[in-house]
Amino acid sequence: MDVAREEAISFRDAEEMDRETSADTPLRETTHLYRTHFPGAVRQRAYIFDGQGRFYHKEWDLAEGSGNEFCWYHVELPKGSQKLSQSAQYLIDVLCPPLKLQDILSLVSNGPFCGHVDGALVFRINSPGPPSSNYTFRIAARVTENSVITVSLGRVPRLGFSTMGESLLSEIPSIENPSYTRDEQKEGSIVIKEHVLEFLLTMNHSEEADNPVPKSVSNLVVHILDTHVDHLQDVATQLEIDLDSVELELDNGGSALKKQMLDNRRFPKMHLNLQRLLQVIAHGEQVFPRVKEKCSAKLWFASEDIGSLEELIGRLRRLKENVGFIANRVTAIQAGLDSWQSEQINRKLYYLSFLSIIFLPLSIITGVFGMNVGGVPWTEQKDPALKDGFRNVMLLCVGLLFLALLCFIFPTLYRHLAEWQRKRAIQRSWSLNRKSFLKRTRRHDERGGYLRI
Repeated sequence: MDVAREEAISFRDAEEMDRETSADTPLRETTHLYRTHFPGAVRQRAYIFDGQGRFYHKEWDLAEGSGNEFCWYHVELPKGSQKLSQSAQYLIDVLCPPLKLQDILSLVSNGPFCGHVDGALVFRINSPGPPSSNYTFRIAARVTENSVITVSLGRVPRLGFSTMGESLLSEIPSIENPSYTRDEQKEGSIVIKEHVLEFLLTMNHSEEADNPVPKSVSNLVVHILDTHVDHLQDVATQLEIDLDSVELELDNGGSALKKQMLDNRRFPKMHLNLQRLLQVIAHGEQVFPRVKEKCSAKLWFASEDIGSLEELIGRLRRLKENVGFIANRVTAIQAGLDSWQSEQINRKLYYLSFLSIIFLPLSIITGVFGMNVGGVPWTEQKDPALKDGFRNVMLLCVGLLFLALLCFIFPTLYRHLAEWQRKRAIQRSWSLNRKSFLKRTRRHDERGGYLRI
C-alpha cells in the first residue's frame, strides 16, 4: 500500500475533523473578517486561551489578549510548487497589518533564526527545498507576552486543539472485516480502517484532542516546539519502516528486483531525504538553545517550561543519532547493491572473454594464412633465392612475439633473480658466521674457559 496515499487520506480526515471542530466550538469574539487578495490560499486558525485551561475559537483579528488571556494565530502555507516570494505574499495578505515587512521576512525566510524583531521574540526553523517535498519543514513563530503568531508549511500533526470528546484514541476500536455486517460489529466500538491504523502506528504522539490546553504563553511555545519534534520523529519512523520493508523485499526478491531498485535510484533518493532531515534537525539544534536562553530572561516565561525546552533539546540530539543510524543502514544496503552490480558485470565480462578465447585460434589461422607477403622486403616470390618468403615472415613474427613476451616477463624474472641473490647472500653470511662461531667454540673448549657472549 502506498504510504504517500495513506498519509494524504489521513491528513484529509484530520482536516475534516478540524473543520467540524471549528464549527462546533463557539466563538469567543465576533469581529469583521479581513478581505484578502488570495482567498482560500492558506489555512488560518485563531484561538483565545483564558489561562485556566480553556480555549475558544475566535475570528482572525490579530489582536492580543488582555490580563491572563492570550491569543494564538496560526497560518498554514500550502505544500505546492510556489516560490518563496509567493509565500511571503500570502503572509502579507493575512498578517499585514499589524505586522510589518521585517516581521514577514523574519518568518518566511529560509534557514535557522532566533532573535528579537520589533520588540517580539521571533524564531524559525525553515529548511530550504521544494515546498511540495515531504522532507521540507518550515515552522516559525512570533511571540509576545499575550499573543503568538505561527507559520508552518503544510499540516503539522497535533499542533491544533479540539474537544476531548472527539479523540479517536479514546474510542474502543474494532477490526474492519468485510464479512461482518454493521449489526454484527461490537457495540460501542468504532471501526478503524487498515490505512488509518498503519498511519497511527507511525505516529509518536497522541491526537489533537488529547493535547493539554496551555495556561500561559510559555506552555504554548513549548507545545509548538514539541509538535515540531514529534513531526520529525514521525518522518524518521516512517523512513525506518520503509527501510525495513525494503530489506525484507531484497532478502526475498531476486536479481530483477535489485536491478529495478538500482535503476530507480531508490536508496540514493532515500539517502538524500535523510540528509534533508538531518539538516532540519541541525537547524533545531541551533535554534532551540537560543530560544531557551532568550526565554529564560523573560519574566512571563515559566521556569518549568525552561526545563521542558531542555528536554526537547535532548530529544533532538537522540533523534539526530537515530537518523544517522538509518543513514548508515541505507549506505550499507547501497554498497551491497553496488557490489552485486559489479559482480554481475564481471561475470558478463568473463563470459565474453571465454567466447573470445574460443574464437581466438580461428582468428589466428585466418590471419596467418590470409597474409599477403608479396610486398614485404626479401620475400619476392619470383626470386629463386628468396622463395621462402612466407617462412621468413613467420620467423620474424615469432621473434617479435618472443621479444614482446620477454618485455612482459622481464620484471618478474628480475624480481625472482634479485630474490635468489638476496637469499644466497643471507645463506653465505649465515654459513660464515657459523664457521666463525664453531672455531671460537673449539678454542675455548681446548683452553677450558667460558665463552664470552
